[in-house]
Amino acid sequence: MGGGYLTTPDGVSLFYKDWGPKNGPVVTFSHGWPLNSDSWENQAFFLASNGFRVVAHDRRGHGRSSQPWDGNDMDHYADDLATVIDTLNLRDVSMFGFSTGGGEVARYVGRHGTGRVARLGLISAVPPLMLKTSDNPGGLPISVFDGIRAGMVANRAKLFRDIPAGPFYGFNRPGVTPDEGMIQSWWAQGMQGGFKNTYDSIKAFSETDFRADLKKFDRPTLIVHGSDDQIVPIDAAGRASKQLVPHADLKVYDGAPHGLTDTHKAQLNRDLLTFLRG
Repeated sequence: MGGGYLTTPDGVSLFYKDWGPKNGPVVTFSHGWPLNSDSWENQAFFLASNGFRVVAHDRRGHGRSSQPWDGNDMDHYADDLATVIDTLNLRDVSMFGFSTGGGEVARYVGRHGTGRVARLGLISAVPPLMLKTSDNPGGLPISVFDGIRAGMVANRAKLFRDIPAGPFYGFNRPGVTPDEGMIQSWWAQGMQGGFKNTYDSIKAFSETDFRADLKKFDRPTLIVHGSDDQIVPIDAAGRASKQLVPHADLKVYDGAPHGLTDTHKAQLNRDLLTFLRG
């Protein structure tokens, strides 16, 4: 217990944490871009302290996992999650994904089914599809994601400072005082990831279509989204996912930003615990 490293079939080393009692009900956390499993630490500590076994890994190319040149796409991300679950022989898993991690969870269901799954949670998550297309008019234009890629190439360190200092936590809203600790933690996690990996991941989280995956959700599902999410707008994401998963419980956090795992952690922790015990 505690964690360590696992190796995927294609030779990628994945770092993972394994907190809480070994025989507790299992929860997995999949993190957002360009972060790592540390971004879930408040929720992981809270649930482990309440009797749950919490497993969270660093996505390939992120955090302490190795940095493969290829395979930085949602299918590989989902298969890596399956490797963690299968290697540790986890069953009746409650799977939560934040932002890009929500796509990872959705694609896991699409590719691997729900045989080992008890519950599903999408938190500020990217599904069904972030990109604006002819059949997804509510999405964001490709220019938004091209701009992120250009920002990485120009000055990744500055971009990874500007995102959390601005829209990610809503620190660009009038009257909101930026939290320097949150900003520095985000920057440190982002800079730990591989350049190529986090660059490729922009395409993965923005262009992957999860609509077919969501239609396979046949377990109790929680969707949490902030009404003031400037990164993954709620109408094209949380509310659109609810339409594809009608049985899901959609909780809208009024005025909350994208990074509500930090800004609204007490509220989220309560809601996760209620959902898990429901």
